[in-house]
Amino acid sequence: MALAAGVRLFQYRNKSGSRNEVYSVSNELAGMVKRAGGIFIVNDHADIAKAVDADGVHLGQGDLPLAYGRKVMGKDKLIGISTHSVEQAREAEAAGADYIGFGPLFPTMTKDAGPCQGTEKLRSLRNAVALPVLAIGGITLDTLAEAMAAGADGVAVISAVLSAPDPAAVARAMIDRIERLGSTKNR
Repeated sequence: MALAAGVRLFQYRNKSGSRNEVYSVSNELAGMVKRAGGIFIVNDHADIAKAVDADGVHLGQGDLPLAYGRKVMGKDKLIGISTHSVEQAREAEAAGADYIGFGPLFPTMTKDAGPCQGTEKLRSLRNAVALPVLAIGGITLDTLAEAMAAGADGVAVISAVLSAPDPAAVARAMIDRIERLGSTKNR
């Protein structure tokens, strides 16, 4: 449904599954997303991302260090880093990350990622790094514009789409809003 709605960047995140399960699902999703012209990222596991020929891996602060992730993935694959401060974002940029996830921006029930960072911290981070920044945590149709106005280049969304009665409609509405906000941002 998300592919049909126009979503083109997917990250598979499974914190509780076995490595075999993460591999199997990642392998299936990688093929599906690539056939649709999308980008597929595996969360946490550079080796699994490499094994399924994912487009990249997203690493948290407690995961494999970026330098080792790059050795596993190679120079042509994407590596994103979760950050919770300007200092972590600068370190990720200096180490060669391709993009930064920042948050949680707003309250979220999806995961325990620490205290909310808020839009002022996002603005500070946006001014501190040149990398693309994806806002994470509590992103909804109602908070999307605020995240983008604070400097996010994009957003990571789980519950706002998956808990909706019509996930495809919400995904499409978010894409439309991002496109409208992006066109006014570039003027």
